[in-house]
Amino acid sequence: MTQALLAENLRKKYGRGDTAVTALDNVTISMDTGEVVALLGPSGAGKSTLLTALGLIRPPDSGRIVIDGKVIFDNGYRTDIRAFRRANLGFVFQKANLLPFLTARENVQLPMELDDVSNGKSRRRAMELLAQFGMEDRQSFKPSELSGGQQQRVAIARALANSPKLLFADEPTAALDSVMGRKVMEMMKRVAHDFQTSVLVVTHDTRALDVFDRILHMEDGRIREQ
Repeated sequence: MTQALLAENLRKKYGRGDTAVTALDNVTISMDTGEVVALLGPSGAGKSTLLTALGLIRPPDSGRIVIDGKVIFDNGYRTDIRAFRRANLGFVFQKANLLPFLTARENVQLPMELDDVSNGKSRRRAMELLAQFGMEDRQSFKPSELSGGQQQRVAIARALANSPKLLFADEPTAALDSVMGRKVMEMMKRVAHDFQTSVLVVTHDTRALDVFDRILHMEDGRIREQ
C-alpha cells in the first residue's frame, strides 16, 4: 500500500513567553492511500490545529509534510499552496457550509468550475457523486430544503469533486443524531475504500469508531496512543 501522507515533527505555538501554548509538540503522523483514520482527544488537544496544518490552511511553525511523495512543507511551503490544495485536498466541516443560493448539484459543481472544468463535464461529475450518496433525486434542491444529514452528503460530494488524494473532516457528525452520524461515518469509509482517498476525521463521536481502519488519540499537542 502506498503512503499518501507523511508529516514529521510538526510544531505549532500560539502566543509568546509565559502565556505561550504549544498546540503541536513534535507530531508525526502518516496515512496510507485509501485509509480512514479517526483522531480523538479532548478539546484543546490540538486536533483542529493538526488538521489545518495538514490541510495547508495554517502552516506549522516547523516540521515537514509530504503528500503523495511530494514535499509540500519543509520549514516553509515548497509549492503553490492554493493550487495544490484545490487539486489534491478535500474538506468537510461540522456545518455543511453549502452556498444557500445554489442547488445541491451546483454546490458540487462549483469546485470544478473554479478549476475551469467545462459545464457539461462538471455537471456529469456532480450527478455521479450525488448518486453515490443517494442524493440524485435532490439535485435541484437548495440547502434550506435539505435535512442536516442530506446537506452533509452534498458537502462530502462537493469535497470529492476534484478527486482529492486526502480528505479532512472536522467534527462532521457533531450536529447530527446517532443514526445519521453513523451513516456519515460509514460514508467516510466508503470514500476511503471506493475512491482510494485517504480520510482523516477529527471527532468526539465514539459511536461509530468500528468503521475506521485506525484510531489515534491526541492530548496536549501530542499523539499519545494508537
